[in-house]
Amino acid sequence: MPRPPRIATGGIVYHVLNRANGRITLFETPADYEAFVKVCMEANERVPMRVLSYCVMPNHWHFVLWPLTDGDLSEFVGWLTLTHTQRWHVFHGTVGTGHIYQGRFKSFPVQEDGHFLTVCRYVERNPLRAGLVDRAEKWPWSSLSHQGVAGRDRLGLTVADWPVARPANWTSWVNEALTEAELNAVRLSIKCGAPYGAGDWTTRTAERLGLDVTPRPRGRPRKKVSGTFF
Repeated sequence: MPRPPRIATGGIVYHVLNRANGRITLFETPADYEAFVKVCMEANERVPMRVLSYCVMPNHWHFVLWPLTDGDLSEFVGWLTLTHTQRWHVFHGTVGTGHIYQGRFKSFPVQEDGHFLTVCRYVERNPLRAGLVDRAEKWPWSSLSHQGVAGRDRLGLTVADWPVARPANWTSWVNEALTEAELNAVRLSIKCGAPYGAGDWTTRTAERLGLDVTPRPRGRPRKKVSGTFF
């Protein structure tokens, strides 16, 4: 069955992520992270992209992106993923051994209001939630590491102005745990590939983009034997 087309409409904020294949560790040393950020900068030179938030973890990464025009999202993230894969294989001497990512990147539209702030908190809080640091801003490979000030951060990656006002106490807020409802809502968006926002906005956006957001069970369908499933 052919894969559905990647939704890449411009002018919409997206939560974008990808994860390592087979639970491998993509980033082990500072040089690994720096090489990835360098690819991100090169991708931005090829396809101008408003990067609003990001976090690079040992076996996956998150971005919150705001593409300017239709197709920019796929071109930017597709080139980034492919180029990083090629360079990772060359550096580790594993050329020809297969994919390092689970598959194509995932992307989910985000409403430009409090839901946007929740997604950015979710992204920048990742290292703290994973127990890698005791304060989220201590993780050097995220947009929070430079206190969220718009402009080129110490890694050289440009962080754009946000579509909504950044709270003055942003760093403290990121360090506060998301509620169970907030976590479940973000995770449901990731699981279903659904827009993340208020109910009416989510419905309109899904219809506009032709998204099927019906949850599906993981894995292969169970075999039917003698009229029963087991």
